[in-house]
Amino acid sequence: MRADVFAEGTVTRIEGPLLFLRRTVNAGLNEAVEIEDSTGRVRPGRIAALDDDIVTVEVLESTTGLGLADTRVRFLGEPLHFAVGPDILGRVFDGVGRLIDGGPPVSAHKPLRIDGLSINPAARAMPADFIETGISTIDLMNSLVRGQKLPIFSGAGLPHDRLAIQIAHQAHLRDSDAGQFAMVFAAIGVPFDTAERFRLAMEDSGTLEHTVMFLNLASDSSTQRLLCPRYALTAAEYLAFVEGRHVLVVMTDMTNYCEALREVSSSHGEVPSRKGFPGYMYSDLATLYERAGSMEGVAGSLTQLPILTMPADDITHPIPDLTGYITEGQIVLDRELDRADIYPPVKVLPSLSRLMKDGTGEGYTHADHPDLANQLYTSYARAQHVRVLASVVGREGLSETDRLFLDFGTRFEQQFVHQLAARTLEQSMDTGWQLLRSLPTTELVRLNDQQIARYIDIEAGP
Repeated sequence: MRADVFAEGTVTRIEGPLLFLRRTVNAGLNEAVEIEDSTGRVRPGRIAALDDDIVTVEVLESTTGLGLADTRVRFLGEPLHFAVGPDILGRVFDGVGRLIDGGPPVSAHKPLRIDGLSINPAARAMPADFIETGISTIDLMNSLVRGQKLPIFSGAGLPHDRLAIQIAHQAHLRDSDAGQFAMVFAAIGVPFDTAERFRLAMEDSGTLEHTVMFLNLASDSSTQRLLCPRYALTAAEYLAFVEGRHVLVVMTDMTNYCEALREVSSSHGEVPSRKGFPGYMYSDLATLYERAGSMEGVAGSLTQLPILTMPADDITHPIPDLTGYITEGQIVLDRELDRADIYPPVKVLPSLSRLMKDGTGEGYTHADHPDLANQLYTSYARAQHVRVLASVVGREGLSETDRLFLDFGTRFEQQFVHQLAARTLEQSMDTGWQLLRSLPTTELVRLNDQQIARYIDIEAGP
């Protein structure tokens, strides 16, 4: 690392969160800097772009009070780092890794670059094993696997914040590694009252003891918003790949991150792409999502559950669209179910966990888990089809079997999707088997004869 270099009187322009300097020193992209104003106040920053003549610096705080002539920039000669150690658990940080809980400083064991560890793709292990969230529509129908990245697609006004807190409270491992489980919770661009609700909910439930929280407020600089998930994932990588823990990272709301990316990109004068977002948003999101996974020979794993709100509930919008390409499935929240007072309002049919098969079934959860999930999905899809038919011909125009499926669809939403308390996987399976007993066994095409005899016919009685 080179010695610190100072530049004074080189600022040519200040535009939003960006500082433009005449290039008088050798510096590298993403190098950390410190910006000192005339009063001696120091603000962190990093180099976002540079050419032969100009250096563009992203200021990680407000640029209010900075002047062109009296601003001094210190080049640190290294990228941004986050000092981490085992006692980061139970602590609350802001979006750029500064403690905001009033506690003592973290006893740092090592500084890690916030842009992530370099992982050889050949060293990656296939995600496996199961994380129980206590949510039936996730655990049974779209299971979360250690090392997976499974986003939740929500909409404005839907209870995704409540769901995020609930998952943070309830998520756990089901085997002997349960003591090695940890959480990283990142709130990105949220209002102050929402951030306080997150923090108080974690403290009151005791979840904060095995959680690291990062709270980036809506009033913070948009450049901070771009770094918040990177600091959070750096803490998660340390806990997973150095401490050997199984870490679940919940990040909400990634739409705020993408909006900040668009804002900063526009300040740079870059040519916009779809809906004004930068053309490199796909690769930028990939640098975050691809930090999930597990490695051969390493005990820990890093699982991501990012949450984003779809603008205008449009799943084809660039943010959910690109997220879906990078991640391994999606959990979709539905406004119609929310209006019907169904919580959590998970829309089962478009929801998907592509790695579910690698963490469920015999040896992981239950031998009959995958078949039960497939049968519930098939039956509910049939119920939705019958609903459309009933809207045309009426209930009286339906066959007896179709009426049974119509009633099944209503009970499935009210008794299985809707839940106000956590359920174990076994409780979710019991509820699923009970719902299927209302259908003719000849329609249970995803179950074998032994499963029908064991779980369906046994309750028929005389």
